[in-house]
Amino acid sequence: METKSENRCFGGVQGVYAHASRATGTEMTFGLFLPEEAESGPVPLLWFLSGLTCTHENAMTKAGAQAFAAEHGIALCFPDTSPRGDGVADDDAFDLGQGAGFYLDATEQPWAKHYRMRDYVTDELPALLAGHFAIDTGRQSITGHSMGGHGALTLAMTLPGRFRSVSAFSPICHPSESDWGRKQFTAYLGDDRARWAEHDATRLMRDRGLDAPLLIDTGSADQFADLLKTESLAEAIAARRQPATLRVQKGYDHSYFFVSSFIPDHLDFHAEALWA
Repeated sequence: METKSENRCFGGVQGVYAHASRATGTEMTFGLFLPEEAESGPVPLLWFLSGLTCTHENAMTKAGAQAFAAEHGIALCFPDTSPRGDGVADDDAFDLGQGAGFYLDATEQPWAKHYRMRDYVTDELPALLAGHFAIDTGRQSITGHSMGGHGALTLAMTLPGRFRSVSAFSPICHPSESDWGRKQFTAYLGDDRARWAEHDATRLMRDRGLDAPLLIDTGSADQFADLLKTESLAEAIAARRQPATLRVQKGYDHSYFFVSSFIPDHLDFHAEALWA
């Protein structure tokens, strides 16, 4: 593993690291914030999964999460959103290919060779963190924005018992019925919609529900509301009687200004579960 940078940050360290990934067959880069408490022993971990076009860097530099993670003694991991490199399949569209991994393991060519982001985020990277840093992988929670919110919800519902709490900012809620989903699922997983169900938060909520506390924030002025389909997930939550808090924040859009405005609430929410 290569250390790209390490900077003192709110008493802890914000690092950026790169390594050769078994899952993707590429070099992968991630950000990791360790609070001061990690100098004395393992600390709980909150994953932040980012959205379309993002790298590890967007949330790391724009969400403002480190200050509140430091207050609670929680580590933050910011993975990349896809494999990258000259030999990695890509597309001219911003919402397919590099920067748009959708946190799934592709089965279709040319994507299957490298696009194994579910395996990377849920298996390889947690083991790497536990082996090199003071991380307690027995205490994990997860959040994300947009495509990353989709990832946070679907990973949590398909890995019961893994995460102590789950939250999302403006998540893609029903990708099987959205242009932010149908095109990508067809490319990565093929035409069989049965495969899509494992990666659709609304369908998973209807079929399985969630075994952890859930907080979702979305903006009333979100310019991508028709693509997110928040109302579909809200209906599934209500039909299942799933304990959850879903808030529509008046006047907020899809940007990191929105994320940074409510990140303190999300860190408080996760800290309560992680330190319980």
